[in-house]
Amino acid sequence: MEKVTKKQLNDLSYRIIGAAIDVHKHLGPGLLESVYETCLEWELKQANLHVARQQLVPIHYKGNELDAALRYDLLVENLIVLELKTVEFFLPVHEAQLLTYLRLLEKPKGILLNFYCQNIFKEGQKTFVTELFRSLPDE
Repeated sequence: MEKVTKKQLNDLSYRIIGAAIDVHKHLGPGLLESVYETCLEWELKQANLHVARQQLVPIHYKGNELDAALRYDLLVENLIVLELKTVEFFLPVHEAQLLTYLRLLEKPKGILLNFYCQNIFKEGQKTFVTELFRSLPDE
């Protein structure tokens, strides 16, 4: 991983959540997850961020890399994994899914975003960090 700080990741998170709020403001709740994903990808790219979408997550099993057709939603700047939902409320399985992506991809931070809410900032986002994040310098 390139040299990065907690502050840089937190600033990037702020930009991502701002883009998600903008998408939600323009579309409102009630659409398919794939619609929000497409629009959020566009919004992030307009902000000159590198975004990868629906890429395979490698599964290392007993010394072999297997294709289990596991895909993350969005990866921003090769640092922050975004898992998008359109659900009434987050469940523990949603959090576990994102934490698993973070572990398998060896990324420091992830954001769970729910577009089926009234206010993404207040109720529609949860941020998670890994030990990798904790080991980074503050600034």
